[in-house]
Amino acid sequence: MQERQVASKPIDVHERSGVMAPSLLRRFDATWHEPAAEVRDVVDAYWSVRWELAADEIIEQRVLEFPAVTISVETGAVPAPFMLTNVQRRAWSRTIEGRGFVFAVRLRPAGLAVVSSLDPTRLQATQPITRDLDDRLFGMLGAVSGHDSAADHALRADSVITEMLAKRPPTPEHRLANAAVDALAQGSVRKSGQSVAAILGVSERAVQRALRSTLGMGPKAVARRVRLQEVLQRLSLPDADAAHIAADLGYVDQAHLINDFRGVAGITPGAYLRELAALARA
Repeated sequence: MQERQVASKPIDVHERSGVMAPSLLRRFDATWHEPAAEVRDVVDAYWSVRWELAADEIIEQRVLEFPAVTISVETGAVPAPFMLTNVQRRAWSRTIEGRGFVFAVRLRPAGLAVVSSLDPTRLQATQPITRDLDDRLFGMLGAVSGHDSAADHALRADSVITEMLAKRPPTPEHRLANAAVDALAQGSVRKSGQSVAAILGVSERAVQRALRSTLGMGPKAVARRVRLQEVLQRLSLPDADAAHIAADLGYVDQAHLINDFRGVAGITPGAYLRELAALARA
């Protein structure tokens, strides 16, 4: 049987990646890698970054992530060989220095229960994945890791996760959580748990329970994070205007957008635009 070819493409500076200094993506060789169709219930995306900085250079890369758990294989100047990043309520920062490589698996809501026995409501914001933390997940990442290309990592991840799916398929509740996040992420206007429940033909309580059991957060928090990622992406475009963005995305007014963005990103949209302009001049 012929091995599939992994479709890979650079992460564009103007797409919705959650990276708050998107112009730096080129320096990190940031790349998306398409998962196989067989693992789509588990994997939202594969991505990789590779960097080599001067000895005296340190970059604090801030990220406002999509509401998802991410697991990664890392080498070089990194915190640990295997890492987990949980859904975070606020933007977070990663220190980049020296040289290194990261291959990451952004899980769908159903994914964590397939590849691990971890409780999403009890995870730290970021933590090393050890055998003591979760033997199943540790073994999976060990099978994915290697010193070859990111595309080869993706192929190994496809194979290992396909085997794990056969042994522990997602439950109906986990599949509902996948569908709920898909519905919340579709389009740019914020949706409520009630409207998503109507779209999916289930009760609002079922949607809330499914999301809390997989992501540790409800539909309101998921919808807020999705909309703020859209705000971040639009602010990175040329001639960005916060008032127009607020109107397009269904905010009551510009002040509500400013407060919402500052509450999660830790900075106002205006100050963020000035930061982007300074980076462009550097």
